[in-house]
Amino acid sequence: MASSAPLSKANTSFCLDLFKQLSDNDKTANVFFSPFSISSALAMVMLGARGNTQTQMSEVLCFIETLKPNQANIREDSPMQSQMQTRLQFQTQLQQQSRLPNYLRNMCMKPQDGQDDVHTSFNQLLSTLNAPDIQFTLSIANRLYGQQSYQFVKDFLEETRKHYEAELESVDFQTSSEEARVNINSWVEEQTQGKIKDLLAKDVVDSATVLVLINAIYFKGSWDKRFEVDSTVDAAFRINKNDTKPVKMMCQKSEFTFTSIPEINCQILEMPYKGKDLSILIFLPNEIEDDTTGLERLEKELTYEKFVEWTRRDLMGQTKVELRLPRFKMEETYNLNDVLKGMGMVDAFDVAKSDFSGMSPANNVVLSKVVHKSFVEVNEEGTEAAAASGSILPERSIMIPATFIADHPFLFFIQHNTNKAVLFAGRFCSPE
Repeated sequence: MASSAPLSKANTSFCLDLFKQLSDNDKTANVFFSPFSISSALAMVMLGARGNTQTQMSEVLCFIETLKPNQANIREDSPMQSQMQTRLQFQTQLQQQSRLPNYLRNMCMKPQDGQDDVHTSFNQLLSTLNAPDIQFTLSIANRLYGQQSYQFVKDFLEETRKHYEAELESVDFQTSSEEARVNINSWVEEQTQGKIKDLLAKDVVDSATVLVLINAIYFKGSWDKRFEVDSTVDAAFRINKNDTKPVKMMCQKSEFTFTSIPEINCQILEMPYKGKDLSILIFLPNEIEDDTTGLERLEKELTYEKFVEWTRRDLMGQTKVELRLPRFKMEETYNLNDVLKGMGMVDAFDVAKSDFSGMSPANNVVLSKVVHKSFVEVNEEGTEAAAASGSILPERSIMIPATFIADHPFLFFIQHNTNKAVLFAGRFCSPE
């Protein structure tokens, strides 16, 4: 049996699932992306998905949870069991509906109520995040680009406009794909204050492209407690047990929300931005214990439940900390097609299996590309980040160390404190 998941849980769960996929590709590489950008962009497309295409997208984006019988007796390392139950239910549904005429089939295969709740929740969160705020700059914009020769369902266009404030722009991919690419890149650059340039590389779209989805997010926030530039010093950043790279290390002594997680030998520090609506959470292992970055154990054990438990504010205390954090900048680009397929979103990319009948009556609509490009800069003033997507423990011992020295690889998450939405996630392993 499947049930809908609250958006905050879905967002964080998808964030950690995707993080593991991107991290496993190269355990020593920097990682930075916006799970919110990616999931909201794909959620727009899911409005037009039906049948197994919709089910796969819902599962990968963690919008639905599977309730398993005798759940306490089922091992956590058996993820296939939950998916099999959901698949069987939808297979029966699809078999019954495949005998219906198309117009009746489309009516029956509209999104489930729980998934309607997902889109309503996205709309509410987007309204909150896009609200003017004098403390920080945060802007989120969505847009769909569709081949002009395709007929798109009116309800789909109305729903994307209603929930995501996204317009569908008709472009001519068939004869003017390069012009369309330049047009898309120009819009993304404008929405991200010039930080995301050339989201779509040359030849990423071509005459066969029928649909490109874009979500652009830009954030610039100043620290609630700023670093003094004069306190920044030259330091060595340990990228593994043997090698170091030079960095500019920012330093300050202030009170921060802090906790220690003895079971994984890790510290967590929260640094709020002005207004305290947004914070950055830094997960720092005490030492480099493995042969790569020192993050393998943390990454392996980090689940949604542990993320929530470890960052509970009633268990994180305010204490005076001598903080050292490197000044850093990252820019990453990901083609997510294969990553999403590996996570189970297969049919959306297969013209023989995709079902986007809620989007267009054409039977050959397929998700062509999901490209994500992100940028982050952390300095003494605060953080500037941008991204665009194309497509309780039994015991806890709170230890209060005198220092939090991020001179070796760490994970970080920029989170909206009220909605618990993870806007950005990253792994800093190696300075430029």
